[in-house]
Amino acid sequence: MKMVIFGLTISSSWGNGHATLWRGLVSSLVRRGWHVEFFEKDVPYYAGTRDLFSIESGELVLYTSWEDIRGRARRSLAEADVAIVTSYCPDGIAAAELVREAPYAVRIFYDLDTPVTLSKLKRGERTGYIGERGLSDFDLVLSFTGGHAVEELRSSLGARIAVPLYGHVDPRVHRPSAPAERFSADLSYLGTYAEDRQAALQELFIEPALRRPQSRFVLGGAQYPQHFPWASNIHFVRHLPPDQHATFFSSSRLTANLTRQDMVRMGWCPSGRLFEAAACGAPIVTDWWEGLEAFFEPGQEILIARSADDVLAAMDLSDAELRRIGVRGQERVLSDHTSDRRAAELERLVSPRLRDRGVFNSPLVEA
Repeated sequence: MKMVIFGLTISSSWGNGHATLWRGLVSSLVRRGWHVEFFEKDVPYYAGTRDLFSIESGELVLYTSWEDIRGRARRSLAEADVAIVTSYCPDGIAAAELVREAPYAVRIFYDLDTPVTLSKLKRGERTGYIGERGLSDFDLVLSFTGGHAVEELRSSLGARIAVPLYGHVDPRVHRPSAPAERFSADLSYLGTYAEDRQAALQELFIEPALRRPQSRFVLGGAQYPQHFPWASNIHFVRHLPPDQHATFFSSSRLTANLTRQDMVRMGWCPSGRLFEAAACGAPIVTDWWEGLEAFFEPGQEILIARSADDVLAAMDLSDAELRRIGVRGQERVLSDHTSDRRAAELERLVSPRLRDRGVFNSPLVEA
């Protein structure tokens, strides 16, 4: 079985949440017998921070110009069983036109940024990756966000069938690790800077740091501005590649999960970092959003904070209680939220469509 993907990036984890998710999902699909080709525009900011150079048993196709790669992409699609275009793909509209012409492939659009997409549409802005025809040409639309966002993809963008395919974690990469002194923290946070997440970061991370000057806080991520309101006990770690995330989370007594405002308003949008931290056994304190309870049980598998006081109360829990919550959260993510689980979900979604197209000879369809 062959899958062709036109995405933002799989080669660089710098400043985006796409790469780590794609690495886990593609790795799981390859182990299940898929051949995956991932088309990625070779832009300078990802080229300079590249931390993956090839796909095992697959192919990473880096290109500088869509015109240069169009013929190659068309040939790949002629042999594809599944073709996927993603949100923030730099040539998403052009790729969708090629995918529409693919003779056999199940045509999929995967929005890994659904709240952002829908917010742009409500403001009358163009996305740059969805054309005038909306999503009506795709056989299936996958959404990183569930809840009413799925219905909006149908009503606003003409998606014929839209279903959630949530974030996930590869436990071969993200698992308990030996702690490192430089990441040691009473409370940590790992995330790319985003202006619309700054209010939550101020209330649930910076304010607790100001009120607990004797405690150590560690913040990791890319794109933080010069004017960021640092405190003397907040230690900054610039962008960390995925192979260091496990050590980062495993070095924290407690770690924070903070959600962008578009995602909070939409709900049903767990971040990949949330699952990464849980897979490492880190106790998590998170802001609340609608649907959270469907992924983790509050108070048992995760802690909820609406204010700095809630964060400080979580920090005051005993080591034994925090370890218990971390273990329970890890058990939940390994049961329900791994890349293998999402790969199996994707296969279940495409199987009936492959049957409809006369593909009967693959183990996937026969299963």
